[in-house]
Amino acid sequence: MPARWTARVILLLTALALSGCPGPAQRAEPGAPSLERVHALEHSGDAAGAARVLEDLAGQSSGTDRNTFLLHAAHDYLAAHQPEEAARVLALAQPPLSAVQASEKSMLEVSLSLERGEALQASQQFAQIPVPSDPALAAQYHELQARIAPNAARPVPGGAAHPGAGGHPGNIALLLPVTGRAGAAAVSVRDGFMTALYQLPAGERPEVHVYDTGTQSVAEALRQATTEGAAFVVGPLTREEVVAAVDFPGMRIPRLALNYLPAERSAPPEFYQFAISPENEARLAARRILEDHHKRGVAFVPSGEWGARVLAAFRQELIAGGGDLIAVGQIDTARTDFSATITEVLRISDSNARHKRLESILGTKLQFEPRRRGDIEFIFSPAQAALERQLRPQLRFHYAGDIPAYATSDAFEPDMKANEDLDGLMFPDMPWMLGGDQADAVRAATHEAWPSGGPNRGRLFAFGFDAFRLSQVLHRGVTGNINVDGLTGQLTLDDERRVHRELAWAQLHNGELRLLPASAP
Repeated sequence: MPARWTARVILLLTALALSGCPGPAQRAEPGAPSLERVHALEHSGDAAGAARVLEDLAGQSSGTDRNTFLLHAAHDYLAAHQPEEAARVLALAQPPLSAVQASEKSMLEVSLSLERGEALQASQQFAQIPVPSDPALAAQYHELQARIAPNAARPVPGGAAHPGAGGHPGNIALLLPVTGRAGAAAVSVRDGFMTALYQLPAGERPEVHVYDTGTQSVAEALRQATTEGAAFVVGPLTREEVVAAVDFPGMRIPRLALNYLPAERSAPPEFYQFAISPENEARLAARRILEDHHKRGVAFVPSGEWGARVLAAFRQELIAGGGDLIAVGQIDTARTDFSATITEVLRISDSNARHKRLESILGTKLQFEPRRRGDIEFIFSPAQAALERQLRPQLRFHYAGDIPAYATSDAFEPDMKANEDLDGLMFPDMPWMLGGDQADAVRAATHEAWPSGGPNRGRLFAFGFDAFRLSQVLHRGVTGNINVDGLTGQLTLDDERRVHRELAWAQLHNGELRLLPASAP
């Protein structure tokens, strides 16, 4: 048994003994699943038999103990050259995973790709693994690195840094919280970033070192990246992390933060900011409404901080352009019936009140159809797709289906059947979602690299892809009038070194997406 597994199993046995629990690791009777049987089978060279016993032990355990046995079983299946069995067992190791287990699982997945003969995929997977801080795991990391090196047509991350060697840019430090509450978003960004890296010819690829800000502070990650010779930093991702990054003293290399600083914070030199911002999309919506010759309108926004930020940006841009927001309805996301809010904003409740007063005066029942206010030229309703699909039918029911309706890209998901409820809705979105030559080419390349599906390739994947391309432009010192045709939009840079995205517009008809011209006649 490898020393690292022996140490882990000894700790597990000690914990079980101290708890007074019999535990699966204690052999209650001859032939029962136990670690002694695992040791004996491994010592005799029957790694597959040991893996099966470990699976039995996992079935009798839970939580981190279960994952320890499963990861050990995957290791033994790989030692027995049974990659499909290893893949099956790895899929059973589910969160919660400790930081150590997460690193072990990632490295086992690289070993699995190598066992299958998928050298390129193994190299791609390995490049996404942060260098472990634990010494034992770091040793395992470098052993795996040595196995990959002969097969990979690229510099292997984690080795000595040689900025600018071979005529390509020096290494890049990618700071992302790949573990923790923002882990899913960070992994999508990382996958897009690495995909863009592999679009380059092998000789032009910089080294990319990933630093997990979910397990170390931003300051620690920047300090380590500087020590290891980073020539450019991309990240971190969350707004809190970006504030911490700008406060880190003494940085003299360019940085591309993957979020915006708060408005009151100024950025130091060579500190660039790139984000997928709903506030920016709200400003685009306000400009589009004015270009479509609409002035007066209403907004329905989700209650809470997100809705307040988006509404404030929309209102500011609309009023600056000569428009007027005449009413706002706050949508309670905990409810599904928004009738009270809709009737109040559209003044249908006023129409009903007038009808009742008239009947009271005349003393008779009158035929009546409620009417909304007649001065509404547009509706702005930024919301997530599920909420938007509830809101739009209710607006139609309350006589507002004929009013031009605008939203942000959050309202759209590429699901034709689900989008039937959004008929007529207009919104801006990135080329990655709306289609185009570049998006189609990248999709084809990712399908070739991951025939079985691969990573989640949503908007954050495109964001990571564009972050890599921006890093290459900015690292070459091209900072004036940059114009990058990205998956997230047409990217430009303002005087405060903030990246802006110009998006295309689309409208839904019977669930189908139709591109709109740049602006109305």
